[in-house]
Amino acid sequence: MKISTKEDIAAPIERVFAEISDFQSLERAALRRGAEVSRVDDQNGPCAGMAWDAKFDLRGKRRELHLELIRHDPPDTLVFASRSPNMSGGMTLDLVALSRNSTRMNIEIEMEPRTLSGRLLIQSLKLARNSMMKKFRANVDKYARGIEERYAKST
Repeated sequence: MKISTKEDIAAPIERVFAEISDFQSLERAALRRGAEVSRVDDQNGPCAGMAWDAKFDLRGKRRELHLELIRHDPPDTLVFASRSPNMSGGMTLDLVALSRNSTRMNIEIEMEPRTLSGRLLIQSLKLARNSMMKKFRANVDKYARGIEERYAKST
């Protein structure tokens, strides 16, 4: 199953990339939302090979996820691979400079079931696709507006 969206952000591509690759801030945001996140690598600074283990609630069940940054190409691309006991997948974040102070962020997430319960989860997501996509787009839009606000305050 693939889901994707794009969002235009009123900030330079370098600033947007710095925001989306601020992993410590993203870890804190996940912790505030009730997830358990722990870094499981020994990399210094943002680079390929960074990895996290996370536990969170989704659709009424506790889920476990291992996430690894497999491609880090500033200021254009971040690619993550993920796996859990029931599913595997990946996420690609691509940035395109539209102008000096405008950036398009493209996000694509792909999930594949590894077990029967993974297939059931994917099927339930497909059945709720419209509402899930609406929520996904709203969350990405909110994140993009946050980047714009922080950029506007800093200039």
